[in-house]
Amino acid sequence: MPSEVQAGEVQAFEAHATDADLDDLRARLVAARLPEAETVYRAAPDPRRWAQGVPLADLVDVVDYWRTGYNWRSFEARLNRIGQFRTTIDGLGIHFLHRRSARADATPLILTHGWPGSIAEFVDLVDELADPKDADAPAFHVVVPSLPGFGYSDKPATTGWGIEKIAAAWVELMGRIGYSKFVAHGGDWGGVITTVLGGRFPTHVLGIHTTTAQAPPGLTTDGLTAAERTWAEDTRDFWRHRAAYAKQQATRPQTIGYSLVDSPVGLLAWILDKFAEWTDTEDSPFERISRDRVLDDVTLYWLTRTGASSARIYYESHDSLDPDLRVDVPSAISVYPRDIEKCPRAWAQERFRQIVRWRSPEAGGHFPSLEVPEYFVKDLQGGLAAVLAANR
Repeated sequence: MPSEVQAGEVQAFEAHATDADLDDLRARLVAARLPEAETVYRAAPDPRRWAQGVPLADLVDVVDYWRTGYNWRSFEARLNRIGQFRTTIDGLGIHFLHRRSARADATPLILTHGWPGSIAEFVDLVDELADPKDADAPAFHVVVPSLPGFGYSDKPATTGWGIEKIAAAWVELMGRIGYSKFVAHGGDWGGVITTVLGGRFPTHVLGIHTTTAQAPPGLTTDGLTAAERTWAEDTRDFWRHRAAYAKQQATRPQTIGYSLVDSPVGLLAWILDKFAEWTDTEDSPFERISRDRVLDDVTLYWLTRTGASSARIYYESHDSLDPDLRVDVPSAISVYPRDIEKCPRAWAQERFRQIVRWRSPEAGGHFPSLEVPEYFVKDLQGGLAAVLAANR
């Protein structure tokens, strides 16, 4: 587990769960007490199977694979190959992946995950971003931090670690490893933090790419196309009818945290529910994302006991993006068709004042780096190339 790091220092870090922790996980999976099947039972495939949450049959299948087939050591090895580090910022230990490019023209890039994601969202993409196969594609020195309270970063012991403080910490982090100017990408909470980076720190941030563009409040649908009106209605519907998890974590993260830290099955169900609902699939998230990739993410939460601490980002920051914040640095925005928030361009332009590239991909949802990884990498490279071109 994380060792003590003095302020200002950067120390190498290796992930290594104890055999005892992995044995304990398997024992808990064997001893799990499960409820009866949902009362909306239907044969697969059928999206209505998920009307009450994760269907029992699906959960049992994943739990069995988690216990007997999944290999955490493989994921650990991949993290360690990329290069992991920790440093202390404002009294909190921050963990991050750091992969330098071999290219002399590489630009520093910080990738920020959200909830219920983690650094696992980006592990498969780091090599291609750092040393792309296409010589014409931009190259990046890639930095992937774990949010406070997530993964191998420390858990805040006091309130205050919201989106503004995290963004400021990212600027400090990048400067500490030699990157005074950089580009940034994020989705979900990472997208909100990336917006703050672009808006608050234009002397350090060359530009941003985001899949979560949040408009200022109070905009009307006047002038929107029919498709954009549907986007706005879908987003409003999500927050009104499908965001109970966010309200729970914003108001009572400690209460749900006991279940998430004590029960691997409870943690799996809480996270798998979001992978199912937020992906561009007809029935199961495993139509696009492998069980291994989902379990990399869930197991990271389990082994680091971060179910409660990660939930607190909602307590700190739910609905806290400054309505007056404007982003004047070049911005590239991609709105995936099955994402949970879809912002019309006319609305986005009210906050992001220099949109240099706008894309509406044909496929993908809230986890595009896992759902459509090949498209996502090319889109990220293209978006950041446009951002960098606008700086010349």
